[in-house]
Amino acid sequence: MKSSRKNLKTFLAAVVLSVFMAPQLFACASCGSGNGDMPSSPLTNGMNLGILTLFVVIATVLGSIAAFFVYLIRREAALAAKTATQNLSEAKA
Repeated sequence: MKSSRKNLKTFLAAVVLSVFMAPQLFACASCGSGNGDMPSSPLTNGMNLGILTLFVVIATVLGSIAAFFVYLIRREAALAAKTATQNLSEAKA
């Protein structure tokens, strides 16, 4: 019984601390270090550039994969059209 009370007190203490520290716990690096509406810290600017760089890399990779599949689809359609044309010309002859 005493160990469950101790666990309950520890849990309640953690909940109370997390409620009082909530703004610091949930602030990201690009939002948490700025003052006011426009954060201008060098750390914030660096983090924003890092986020932008990662976004560009991911968009480039995903765009390349999509372009490859479009290329394959178009190539397959052209090959199917060529095969159909050859089969039609052979059927007429």
